[in-house]
Amino acid sequence: MKKSHLEILDIYRERINNQLELHLSSNFIEESSKSDLGSIMKYSVLAGGKRFRPILTYTIASLFGIKLEKVDKSACAIELIHIYSLIHDDLPAMDDDDIRHNQPSSHKVFGEAQAILAGDALQALAFKVISSDELLDSDVKVSLLNLLAISSYEMADGQSIDLSIVSKDVDILLLNSMHKKKTGALINCAVNFGVLLNPNIRQEDSIILSNFASKIGLAYQVQDDVLDITTSVDILGKRQNSDAIKRKPSYPSILGLDESIKIYKKLYKEALEEISKLSVNEEQLKDLTKKLMQRSF
Repeated sequence: MKKSHLEILDIYRERINNQLELHLSSNFIEESSKSDLGSIMKYSVLAGGKRFRPILTYTIASLFGIKLEKVDKSACAIELIHIYSLIHDDLPAMDDDDIRHNQPSSHKVFGEAQAILAGDALQALAFKVISSDELLDSDVKVSLLNLLAISSYEMADGQSIDLSIVSKDVDILLLNSMHKKKTGALINCAVNFGVLLNPNIRQEDSIILSNFASKIGLAYQVQDDVLDITTSVDILGKRQNSDAIKRKPSYPSILGLDESIKIYKKLYKEALEEISKLSVNEEQLKDLTKKLMQRSF
């Protein structure tokens, strides 16, 4: 029996979880480490999470018939970068969060120094995973590594801006610009990984998907700001109202809650309209986008 698109998304989630466990248990880590660093890395990576970014990469690549085996390592690298950023974001010097995915943050369990090193190691592992992918041509790997490096820098730059505007009055243009980097850059990378894995993609489709990525990248962050207020700690998996407590500008604090909800829903709808122009069947990507729009954490 043919699987539904949502069942396929669950298959992608299980697949990326298996890939992450595989790479965190690899000889590269086991043989080179004389410390507990590998276990500390696993603590945060295998704690769970939506796995939205790698699922997005699988979904985009699948639209064009790319075999999943060719997507595995790229999808894994995206999530490793994301988890490294979360470990560092949670540190007292940054967002100072004690809970992540309904468990104590890495630095609360292992100490700040070890958490920093685990994040550093996950970032390095992400680049190693792609560079060692034997199923991809060298020119494709170089393109993937280049995009991952640029996106990681943009993400860090966005976080730097975020820290610099705490307790300050900012306008919506600055907030948009910051989140296009902090949140949007890696989401954009996840989409464009799926594009780069298809060397024969039509330019029109590539442009459409880049526009789609920009829309959902911003929508995702506006929605996060809303959920920070409206969702309980048990469902959210981290502290509620964290932006207000830290006096960080957010979409609801500038525009109000109702207007923020309207904005992210509008962005998701525009993203759906964008992918309707693709030359391939976009139903699977459409279902993922709708599922994102309806998420509660």
